[in-house]
Amino acid sequence: MDGWRPQDEAESAAGWRLWLALTSRLWPPAEWDGTPAAALGGLREVLAECDGIRGACAGDQAAAVLRLVDSVVFVVSLPLDLWRDDVLPVDADRAALLHSDLAGVVEHAADVRAVLARGGGWAELEAR
Repeated sequence: MDGWRPQDEAESAAGWRLWLALTSRLWPPAEWDGTPAAALGGLREVLAECDGIRGACAGDQAAAVLRLVDSVVFVVSLPLDLWRDDVLPVDADRAALLHSDLAGVVEHAADVRAVLARGGGWAELEAR
């Protein structure tokens, strides 16, 4: 993943929003009902935040942060497409598959967060 440096204050704010969105919301909450569809609630929130960031950058389609947003949308969309309508509680095999799909999102999110933290100047926050 390429480095990122915000061009201006607006892009810095967009990067910060993306960093915050990827800080949490990726794993199911404690009150999860055991269904894949419910496990994806946080991913839906991440997609909504990505849409908001894209809307905020509508006047600057060349903003480098949009490449990071697009990568997050792509990676998050994969498990959403697979599991969004699955409302049956997971068994051991399906739980392993769901966990693997969510772990892939978490791994990508960690990479994006690291790029954002280095470029945005808040790398010390990433270390915590």
